[in-house]
Amino acid sequence: MNHIVRRWIVWQCRVLLMSIIAFAVAGRAQADDQIVIAGHVARFDAAGHLLPWIPWTVALEREMQFYTQCPADHGYPRFVTETFLQSDWTPDPNRRDTIPATQNGMGILSYLKFHALHGKRDAIYLDTARAMGDYLLHEALTPPAGKYPRFARSTGTRGQFPLSADTGSQADHPYEIEPDKGGIAGYALVQLFQASGEHKYLAQALHLARVLAANQQVGDGSHSPWPFRADYRTGAGRGAVSGNMTYILRLYDALKLCGYREFQAPRQALWRWIKRYQIPSTAADGALFAQFFEDHDSPTNRTAWAPLNLARYLLEQRAALDPDWRADAATLIHFVRSNFTHVEFGVTVCHEQDEDHEAWGGVNSTYGAVLALYAKAIGSAALASEARQALNFTLYSIDDEGRPRDLFKHAVPGGWQEDAHTDVIHNYVDALNAFPAWAKTD
Repeated sequence: MNHIVRRWIVWQCRVLLMSIIAFAVAGRAQADDQIVIAGHVARFDAAGHLLPWIPWTVALEREMQFYTQCPADHGYPRFVTETFLQSDWTPDPNRRDTIPATQNGMGILSYLKFHALHGKRDAIYLDTARAMGDYLLHEALTPPAGKYPRFARSTGTRGQFPLSADTGSQADHPYEIEPDKGGIAGYALVQLFQASGEHKYLAQALHLARVLAANQQVGDGSHSPWPFRADYRTGAGRGAVSGNMTYILRLYDALKLCGYREFQAPRQALWRWIKRYQIPSTAADGALFAQFFEDHDSPTNRTAWAPLNLARYLLEQRAALDPDWRADAATLIHFVRSNFTHVEFGVTVCHEQDEDHEAWGGVNSTYGAVLALYAKAIGSAALASEARQALNFTLYSIDDEGRPRDLFKHAVPGGWQEDAHTDVIHNYVDALNAFPAWAKTD
């Protein structure tokens, strides 16, 4: 035997032996020092896969019941009007900024999906969705003038009813809006109209879509059809790329189904840009998925949220939206897995963006849900297991009283209401609809 080969074999044996010893030591340490995630002792199966600390349905019920106890301000549950809340519903004294459109748009979708999951029996969930819709209609719009009149506010300041004309917080300048957030709010309002039958929600959604269509540009390889931010008075843009185009596409499609054929042309133009430029950009640097989160304004800051939500829509609509839905969804999910995942306690989780590597509740539950939908579509048990563990991970952030925390690392419940609650619940409903058996603890 060649001595080089012999030395290589000996080295490999040593590596294997050290790995066995390290695994045994790690296993003993785990037995002696229990892993605790967000205050709960972590549970694992024999294969080392993370199990939920409590059945999903029990945890989600507790959380939704906890939110029914939220006090009201100006007729709205406080979590509708405030973004930063402590576990006793007290506003965080250090944060006066709010994110009305995303928080309540995704919240409407969460509450409507949870309402449907329960057979539409519990009126309180539909009533809460209405409260979110009413807040968007009456308290969180720009003035009725300018390039984006009566448009959904991306950011605001707590305690203002309605928000002032020059409101704008986080990374928004005064008088700025984010066009993509109008898509989120508008799509949610169409869904609320369909659930409630109240035409005021459809009227506002229709208005938002018309404003978006009037400001839509032809995108290219370095510009999305709308800038990330715009001065609602003049239309002057800031940020050439807005990565979240999915909810404007959803809004156009939803209104077309309501009979508004005027959105056919802008919808086709938007889809052409997504198909020709945005999805293929993931094969390079993914630059066309930059910019979504309200508190960031770096023009090259890519996010996981935007490609995941596009993949979700492709998986929902499939060939009706994109004949290449399977390949395009795979491309988007691969991009996220390659750039925005990391391991916590042996679990693959998803972080938000290039500039924030934390597994916040909103994006990690989004990752779990979209990966579950993809795993179901292609029949992958391995990806289904990864999806379930990611969702189990975020479930640990709900305490025994149903109080969620926005990030598992935070010592107490509360925080960003989007990451703790409103952009989380709908993801569990999607996953449960795909895999009903996941309602069990193991």
